[in-house]
Amino acid sequence: MSSSSNTGAHVIGIDVGGTKILGSVVDPSDWTVNTTIKRPTPVGDALLLSDAIGDVVDELMQTHGSPSAVGVGVPGLVDHDGIFHYGPNVQGVLGLDMTSDLHQRFGLDVMAFNDGTAAAVAEHRLGAAVGHDNAIIVAQGTGIAGGLVVGGSVVTGAHGFAGEPGHMLIAAAPNGSGDGHLCACGRVGCWEAVSSGAGLANIARGRAEKGRGTAIVELAGGVVADIRGEHVAEAMALGDNEAAAVFDEFATWVARGLASLVALLDPSIIVLGGGLTQINDFFIDKVRDRYDSYTVGAGHRPVILIVPAQLGVEAGSIGAALMAHERFS
Repeated sequence: MSSSSNTGAHVIGIDVGGTKILGSVVDPSDWTVNTTIKRPTPVGDALLLSDAIGDVVDELMQTHGSPSAVGVGVPGLVDHDGIFHYGPNVQGVLGLDMTSDLHQRFGLDVMAFNDGTAAAVAEHRLGAAVGHDNAIIVAQGTGIAGGLVVGGSVVTGAHGFAGEPGHMLIAAAPNGSGDGHLCACGRVGCWEAVSSGAGLANIARGRAEKGRGTAIVELAGGVVADIRGEHVAEAMALGDNEAAAVFDEFATWVARGLASLVALLDPSIIVLGGGLTQINDFFIDKVRDRYDSYTVGAGHRPVILIVPAQLGVEAGSIGAALMAHERFS
């Protein structure tokens, strides 16, 4: 399907995650989302991923017509030209030129960037971080997407690769052998390996291997290796004490990583979002309770707000649409 020369007033935003591609039709007059669809993320092949993103765009165009622009956020290293170099949670996809691929397919203006950058733009401009010129936005899904707002602008770095806090090494042994969990990037000790959706499952599996977490294992069909974050959340909702202990450890790791970011960037607010937002009712309080004990000078610095994201799982697609609209309008 090719686009006509008369594009509509709407913008399409695409948020690529480790397990799903979320596409939204966004109205730039007020940044409301008119339509959202989700499709699985293919793995292991750049062509399959490019085609899948294009198919989401195509499906949205079938019902809404051609957009004025398309923005795509992808989890990993995306340079200023929109080339996706590497992503731990999208294995096998290297050197994908998404902007050119989508432009050739549809004849549309396309912009691509890191998914955390897109979510940060949305929350800073429209959501929980409005009014804060220095903010950290952390989106916890399969991995951790991050966005850093410094001096009122989202930092993208020299190459476009800034905003990957999930791969700070905070849980590795000093001798390099590692005493933590294996990250999708292949290293041991990454913050993401203990503080994302995959990290929540890692902690639960580690406990289950020591004979704990019976209820969690049962929810995973009796197979420890099959434990996922949702099994922990389900057990927690049922009042399971071991699930509560998993969340306690999880919140501690999240707090440690946030304390490191605060020491580096001195924000006025931290926004937590992503696929784990459904557990914010009890999770963010746990993080707040632990945060001060890991933060340098906690009793001698202004309070830093730790709040849930306002735009939910659509933050990335809204931000992607917003950035593309501003680039091409």
